Amino acid sequence: MTNQNYTLSALGWGQFYQSQLSTEECAKTTPLRVTAVQRATLDALGTGGLQRVPVTGILAEQGITVGDWLLIDNETKSPMRVLDRKSEIKRRAAGKDYVSQLIAANIDTLFIVSSCNADFKPARLERYLALAYQAEVEPVLVLTKADLCDDPAKYLSDSAREMPGHSVVAINATSTNVQVELAEWCGEGQTVALVGSSGVGKSTLAIALTGADILTQDIREDDARGRHTTTSRSMYQMISGGWLIDTPGMRALRLYDVADGVDAVFDDIIALGKQCKFNDCAHASEPDCAVQTAIASGELDANRLNRWQKLQREDLKNSESTHETKERFRKLTKKYSAGKARLKVKKGDFY
Repeated sequence: MTNQNYTLSALGWGQFYQSQLSTEECAKTTPLRVTAVQRATLDALGTGGLQRVPVTGILAEQGITVGDWLLIDNETKSPMRVLDRKSEIKRRAAGKDYVSQLIAANIDTLFIVSSCNADFKPARLERYLALAYQAEVEPVLVLTKADLCDDPAKYLSDSAREMPGHSVVAINATSTNVQVELAEWCGEGQTVALVGSSGVGKSTLAIALTGADILTQDIREDDARGRHTTTSRSMYQMISGGWLIDTPGMRALRLYDVADGVDAVFDDIIALGKQCKFNDCAHASEPDCAVQTAIASGELDANRLNRWQKLQREDLKNSESTHETKERFRKLTKKYSAGKARLKVKKGDFY
């Protein structure tokens, strides 16, 4: 990224962030937008160009990610604080602890990238949609490799049927038309994040939108996947003037605290559920279940109901705190031990 100067509005600054500054901060600090985070330092852009800032003190305590806005003291050149986020995309971090991992912050649109081949899986895409809705950002399904597919229209119709009500675009990421096809979401001051599995063409799409040197290897013939090299999150300026956050391909996307987002993805089922006879209807064998009636009539696919219920259970489990998890297992252990004790008593009665 060239060390050029930018206006704050071109970087995505707006009233939401301005309103967080006191009169003193307006006079004595400078806002910077984080474009990359390393282990000990971060890169950030402001009206004075690119700066490298150490991730120490308050930045280490607060946590910081690509897309964040931070304030730098004009005299000491040290970071003062991270501004509240307009939006944040997060998932459950790897490991046994139920903690979140930030993916990107302050984005306007989430490009959920899949491809017109076997990678297209509604169950996976619905996870990304839930992230977007929970963060209150607009999701756009971007289906790549349309040029390598015999019938890309099938994937568009499948998207409309399986995931109704969402913006869907099928593209050839190597085409010169990409910028035009996605221009609606990529204008000056707008921020887009790319998410999706490895090999779906995110890096190729990022190159087309930014012109940045994001390397990707040729597609493998045996599985139609590209071998891209993105290993960390970075923010690049798009040719159209907006900003793009590229993310590594995710082998597993474990949801974390996205209950409202899950319900938003499956709002058709939520609406049907309100017509059920019982408020706590599990949509299984209860009488007068509007959801099961819709499945019987062909209005609703039973697989869609199963995917919704699975995501609900997963999010509930992953959103538990460590304390809640230990308490739940303590109660289960106590219940199990009590059951074993009762069995011993019953067994003794026969001797």
